Amino acid sequence: MLKVAVVGASGYTGVELLRLLSGHPEVAVTCVTSERSAGKTVGEIFPSVRDRYTQVLEKLEPMRVCEKADFIFTALPHQAAMLVVPAFLEMGKKVVDLSADYRFHDPALYEAWYQPHMNPDLLAKSVYGLPELHRKAIAGSDLVGNPGCYPTSIILGLAPLLKKGLLDHSTIIADSKSAVSGAGRGAKVDTLFCEVNEGFKAYGIASHRHMPEIEQELSLLAGEQVTISFTPHLVPMDRGILSTIYASLTKDASVDQLLSLYQKFYRNEGFVRVLPEGVYPSTLHVRGSNFCDIGLTIDKRTGRVIVVSTIDNLVKGASGQAVQNMNIMNGFPENLGLDALPLFP
Repeated sequence: MLKVAVVGASGYTGVELLRLLSGHPEVAVTCVTSERSAGKTVGEIFPSVRDRYTQVLEKLEPMRVCEKADFIFTALPHQAAMLVVPAFLEMGKKVVDLSADYRFHDPALYEAWYQPHMNPDLLAKSVYGLPELHRKAIAGSDLVGNPGCYPTSIILGLAPLLKKGLLDHSTIIADSKSAVSGAGRGAKVDTLFCEVNEGFKAYGIASHRHMPEIEQELSLLAGEQVTISFTPHLVPMDRGILSTIYASLTKDASVDQLLSLYQKFYRNEGFVRVLPEGVYPSTLHVRGSNFCDIGLTIDKRTGRVIVVSTIDNLVKGASGQAVQNMNIMNGFPENLGLDALPLFP
């Protein structure tokens, strides 16, 4: 059994890791940490998993974590993971980090959107953890930067078209809607019930921190710099992201041709479902699962392709993808712990 630690377990991504790992046949969770809930049992913080986890949450002490575990998930805030990840690596552990700290290749880009990086040398070593694009590199890495939720939905939605050179890069617009859990578990006025219920708003317009992450990966796919317009929105639901992506095609194509392209691109990807012509995804149909559903059409009046992509922001957009990366890094079948169907209704 692989001994696993969840560092920073008191947030939504932390408990989602615990939920998914509880059904993993090759994993034993041997260490769970939380700064704000240390001394309490996991079940006190998350009654949903009380019968599976009896551990007491501990303060984060890197040496103690490494004594208890061989593989570590860090579900810490941005800029906190970089304080402890180097110590884990030095002690020979493999790490999947769910913050933004190891998603970027360029330290200057991270600094422009977050803060100066404390260990920029590790950015050259870390791998961006989107298995559908970087599976081989993930398999050989000790440090994976788990992608953000919006980037996962948008990159998977555009990858086949960009790889094939079918898009005018200057025309890409990504319009994404996210559930409130994407804002985290910490108490904030903006996410109080009365602030979000019966409401629907845009935020982070032209300034969201996921934008450079999206552009980094789209540029790699295209082989040249790609700049997009990206606007996220907050919708009053618990889970899910729906991204509607628009772009002008560089050559004539039919919907059937584009769907064939997507089906071929993702033919060996068990967690990407390309929907038939005229069928478009709903967040309801990926809820609680590691699936990404993709549908598309062409607006013949404008010559634009319209791609709709949905994920569960806490699963394929965070903890599920982290478990998928763990499986790859340890030579396990990729779907271990992740083969549950979506929750419906």
